[in-house]
Amino acid sequence: MKKAPLLIAIDGPAASGKGTLARRLADYYHLPHLDTGLTYRAVARLLLEKGWPLDDEPKAIEAAHLVELAALDHAVLSAHDVGEAASRIAVIPQVRRILVDKQRAFAGQPSGAVLDGRDIGTVVCPDAPVKLYVTASPQVRARRRLAEIKARDGASDFDTILADIVRRDERDTQRADSPLRPADNAHLLDTSEMDIETAFIAARNIIDAIMAAKDKT
Repeated sequence: MKKAPLLIAIDGPAASGKGTLARRLADYYHLPHLDTGLTYRAVARLLLEKGWPLDDEPKAIEAAHLVELAALDHAVLSAHDVGEAASRIAVIPQVRRILVDKQRAFAGQPSGAVLDGRDIGTVVCPDAPVKLYVTASPQVRARRRLAEIKARDGASDFDTILADIVRRDERDTQRADSPLRPADNAHLLDTSEMDIETAFIAARNIIDAIMAAKDKT
């Protein structure tokens, strides 16, 4: 019997650990992975490169059409200014619709896939059999982000990063189009007191239990 696709939707705020967890799960289950936040960052980087205003909706829409999922470069797109710009253009409804179509096409692969972002379980893949909402306190997330920056020999400070995280949380949860929130049937995973290995095991246990129950039906 042909194995059913395994589609895992992971949502959560910035620096919650969802991206690292998604990559670990994709490796473990041998699935393709898409960090959907990179699609918005790719649009933002195109606007910044071309010197187009971030509030120029027609230009942002044009840039969204140009995004190629196979060409997303995490190292290039992880720059702080790109992330800030991405959070601003992500509120444009038409940009979201274009990118969601690309993300859904990725999710439709025969094997299934792992997608992480802020509206995967609620908008992009509402029928995904596995939905996780990964979160952590703003203070914990700020410490993690600061550690990442220092590991790349960057410079910042805790208070600045914390203020940035709180600001992005507010922008993401309050936007009118596809706000950040847990899907009604998502499994909550608070990683405030977890290292990545503990979070990975907890997520695996949830996924395996869901798939075992599904196999019995």
